[in-house]
Amino acid sequence: MKSLNELFAVRDEARKKMTVRDGGGDVIRVVVGMATCGIAAGARPVFSALSDEISARGLANVDVAQTGCIGMCQYEPILEVLENGKEKVTYVQVTADKVAKIVEQHLIGGKPVAEYTVGGVVDSVADSVFSVNNTDFYKKQRRATLRNCGVINPESIEEYIAADGFGALAKCLLELDPNEVIGIIKDSGLRGRGGAGFPTGLKWSFTAQNYADQKYVVCNADEGDPGAFMDRSVLEGDPYCVVEAMTICGYATGATEGYVYVRAEYPIAVARLQKAIDKCLELGLLGKNIFGSGFDFNLQIRLGAGAFVCGEETALMTSIEGNRGEPRPRPPYPAVKGLFGKPTTENNVETFANIPQIIWRGAEWFASMGTEKSKGTKVFALGGKINNTGLVEIPMGVTLREVVEDIGGGIPNGKKFKAAQTGGPSGGCIPASYFDIPMDYDNLVGIGAMMGSGGLIVMDEETCMVDIAKFFLDFTVDESCGKCTPCRIGTKRLYGLLEKITEGNGTLDDLDKLEELCRYIKDNSLCGLGQTAPNPVLSTLSRFRDEYEAHVIDKKCPAGVCKSLLSYEIIADKCKGCTACARVCPVDAISGTVKAPHFVHKDKCIKCGACMTRCKFDAIIKK
Repeated sequence: MKSLNELFAVRDEARKKMTVRDGGGDVIRVVVGMATCGIAAGARPVFSALSDEISARGLANVDVAQTGCIGMCQYEPILEVLENGKEKVTYVQVTADKVAKIVEQHLIGGKPVAEYTVGGVVDSVADSVFSVNNTDFYKKQRRATLRNCGVINPESIEEYIAADGFGALAKCLLELDPNEVIGIIKDSGLRGRGGAGFPTGLKWSFTAQNYADQKYVVCNADEGDPGAFMDRSVLEGDPYCVVEAMTICGYATGATEGYVYVRAEYPIAVARLQKAIDKCLELGLLGKNIFGSGFDFNLQIRLGAGAFVCGEETALMTSIEGNRGEPRPRPPYPAVKGLFGKPTTENNVETFANIPQIIWRGAEWFASMGTEKSKGTKVFALGGKINNTGLVEIPMGVTLREVVEDIGGGIPNGKKFKAAQTGGPSGGCIPASYFDIPMDYDNLVGIGAMMGSGGLIVMDEETCMVDIAKFFLDFTVDESCGKCTPCRIGTKRLYGLLEKITEGNGTLDDLDKLEELCRYIKDNSLCGLGQTAPNPVLSTLSRFRDEYEAHVIDKKCPAGVCKSLLSYEIIADKCKGCTACARVCPVDAISGTVKAPHFVHKDKCIKCGACMTRCKFDAIIKK
């Protein structure tokens, strides 16, 4: 592919085949969500059953394709039907045995199967809202980064080109010089989506201004935060976008080689990305003399072994070089001395995913979204104690309350919102008092939290904040590379203090020690892992100090989570003497006679909760 005319010819031909999206025609397009979430829920048998049914019935006007993550992960497997001039129909929790009815009643008969959609059974098709896009889950979202995820076939370069793919690269190589490209990225206000939010255009300019015989572009797809799956979903749903973006970055900064560092635990993402690279090489969109411009760029994948510390840019580069993934002191920064000692630009997947459309649509388009200092949108992996879990994308500045209540559907079982953890082990907790805070970089930092890569874990009133801090610290203790003493030893000492507190042996002096040790670790650790490891402790200690004090003064866990501080009691007035609790107790800690109130021997009780689970009369309480 040597010219814009060739690119446009491929685009126009691809659009003809996807007439349901771009024009007239009678083609019915059926897509099945085949990201990790969908496949884990059983999407492959659904896809096979659908393909077989369409073939057996000879439905030549039905186009079946796989796609990436559609977003509402708790509803997987998801199947969507798109017909020209009609509302998109989204079928959820689809199984292979439901496919025949969908084909018979909907694809042939023209009547959607209402009971298989989000809304469930309705009185009439006319009154039903079938599209996921029309549910509250999507009303306040704006899919910019995820524009192609759940829409195109991620393994089809033709479908990516049909969605204006590689138009931005052609524009850069044929119409703009490198400084103009960097200027557009600067004007857009795009900040790095991997953590602290450093201005992307500024980072690119640092690499561009350093002369060297070789420069590199690196994509950080390591994504090690517990509960985070944003980058994985982009690679699975829109891999060509990352290839295009990294090539643009190479042109802007003077780099001719790129590496995508992705964890080996993402096999679907790796396979689709490799297919994208191979296809781009075949069509001349990677390699030598791209678009006849004289610019060369090559791309390779490097697999990580799952070390969280390799999410730190210098540790990541050390790992690519074939060495143990340990961070390096900075300065010098990667823009001066990065991969193999050469100037290097590193961004994460989500950051790169924004680049092509910023170039194609203009800096003003991107800057029109978000807030004054945080432009654009942000992708979150929404999880925890929330009704709607999944992948969400919101304009910067949408409040936490809107995310939890409007998009997430609120807290299950009528429980109250207590806090949200952003930024994973490196982030902090946002308490209910900040429920209406606009979600952007500066606001979150101002309250002791951070945006991070985009994990958003929602917690309800039954969550113990001391236990949450211990959970994240346990993770960072395991993931510390051990290179520097403050992180290697300090995080273990922190964890030991938290363990002491949750076991009921803590003192008020321990709370002071916690804070002092946190400050020391933050100030003296070598890299971002150690510098941010104390954040969950500091934020919970600051916002939920009363819970810490309850653990050390009253020897109680207010949320009823910490086992050492729990006790189970049987309410005599409610106990029917059915003996079910006694029969299920593994240590014979419950005594009593039939039809008479029972009693828990606290000295024998191992606090497993089996009795409370078995009781049908709510006679057992946890204190």
